[in-house]
Amino acid sequence: MPLSRPSFEPSPRDVVAAASEEVELYQRTYSTLLRSSGETKLRVLESSHRAMGSSLHPLAAADELDLGAFLYATQRLPPGLQDGRVIVMGQEAEAFARAGVGPLEEWTVAEAPARRRRWFEGPDGVWAALLSSTSDLDDLIPTLVAFQIEWNKLARRLRTVGWPRAHQTPGAEDCARHLGGAPADWLRLQEAWGTAFAARLGLVAEHPLSLRVRMLGGSAVGYARMTRRWWAPVSRALDDSGLGDGPLYVASSNTHSLVNLVTGEARAREADLVAWVEHEGPIELRDELRAFREERTPGSWDNFLYFVAREFHTARPDESAQRRAAEGGVGIAHLGSTTALRVAAQVIPLARLDPARFDARLGTVDADRLRASRAVLVNVDYPLGLAAYNILREITEDRDTLAGLYVLGKAATLNADVGDVMISSVVFDEHSGTTYWLDNAFGVEDITPYLRFGTGLDNQRAVTVKSTFLQNRAYLDFYYREAFTVVEMEAGPYCSAVYEIADADRYPVGEAVNFSKLPIDFGMIHYASDTPYTQARTLGARGLSYHGMDSTYASSIAILRRILGREGALAG
Repeated sequence: MPLSRPSFEPSPRDVVAAASEEVELYQRTYSTLLRSSGETKLRVLESSHRAMGSSLHPLAAADELDLGAFLYATQRLPPGLQDGRVIVMGQEAEAFARAGVGPLEEWTVAEAPARRRRWFEGPDGVWAALLSSTSDLDDLIPTLVAFQIEWNKLARRLRTVGWPRAHQTPGAEDCARHLGGAPADWLRLQEAWGTAFAARLGLVAEHPLSLRVRMLGGSAVGYARMTRRWWAPVSRALDDSGLGDGPLYVASSNTHSLVNLVTGEARAREADLVAWVEHEGPIELRDELRAFREERTPGSWDNFLYFVAREFHTARPDESAQRRAAEGGVGIAHLGSTTALRVAAQVIPLARLDPARFDARLGTVDADRLRASRAVLVNVDYPLGLAAYNILREITEDRDTLAGLYVLGKAATLNADVGDVMISSVVFDEHSGTTYWLDNAFGVEDITPYLRFGTGLDNQRAVTVKSTFLQNRAYLDFYYREAFTVVEMEAGPYCSAVYEIADADRYPVGEAVNFSKLPIDFGMIHYASDTPYTQARTLGARGLSYHGMDSTYASSIAILRRILGREGALAG
């Protein structure tokens, strides 16, 4: 049955186009320039970047430093990129080989702290970046331009004041006094650069940036082929489980919360984790541990252990083998990616799980029913933008047993606070210009029993933007007036793929679609990770704290309870 397309709700597409003329001009400028087979100076894009008035980079056109934007860009680019001359972008390693760039397998692999993307550092200042979808281009180019603008503004400031001087070790207060900006922002930059902070400031002063970029073609077919390569090992793992023909549940989430809730590994290692906090853990975790012992915190002890476990395994990577062995013992397979699509996956056969090890908040589970289940949960580490469409499209082309899709992602909020949980009933997708009306599988009653710090908000409206930088105040003001309060990057592409599961046509453009009758269970939850009206500093500067994980686990509990309930394994 074709999905209904209600006409009573006007699409925001035309109004958005008027409010975002500068944004679209910027996007069109770099898209057309990158069609050239040669190198393009990044400086050419600076004027259109400034004119856009990005809400993430509001001081781009000012002489004043925009440390919020600089922090955001710094965390999403690999260290050392400032020493580069040209950044070559492409879909697959083969494209680089054909262009005479590489061989990439002999180059140095590099990582960005806050963005999963494959980077390679080559000789003579050449860098390579693999793109997994067109969203990667919309994400990377504005990030590079913002980084160069702010680097050069900082360089001018440093040279003007002749600071820092030789043998000087600057602190956050010193930087704020001599260079401008808030001490708190300088402190976060100091934390990001670590012990190299003073040396990096000297490098900024001595080496103004003038990067170049080059694009090696790319096609929709290439992205589809890459996604198929990514899915192939996950598909084999499904078949190897013997449950490849059973109900398939797909979650788009992180790689820790769902697994922690069903393995009980953190509880099993409670003594080790507590001892680590007491002797080696950061001061804030020691303070929280003391608050638990003195009964001064409303927090969840299990959530605290989960957070500590992540920090513990980061500090002691040699301990990770024991954790993976425990997870493998209950059938959980972790699958990394060797393609440009840097999305890890987990295959979790429900019948192999041990209810005795479950987090108590999952409720009473019928062990016999769970053992009889032929369902498998595949969790994908949330992809960026249009990669979400490619992934779900590939999964459903390969398997016709999809029973449920549950999206748990980060979002900016226009009306709530960091750590709050938002459940949307409407999604406007900027990629297609289509508005999707959801019969969301989740309501606020599924979340609030497990929230200790944040607030649950349902009946929200989400907008899927093309990039975190590609939005300005006019954008956000319009969306807020139309009651769109959730700003994120994956919901729309997932909705487009869901449409193609339910309808014979390709997803529509510029229309309104009612998802009231779908052949799958479909739920979508977002937790607020930043507030763009305050320059997105939380997202740009640091990850969620232990308190921030409260919303992640409340949402993950809701997802697992939904799956267990549909499989008849959840009592009551």
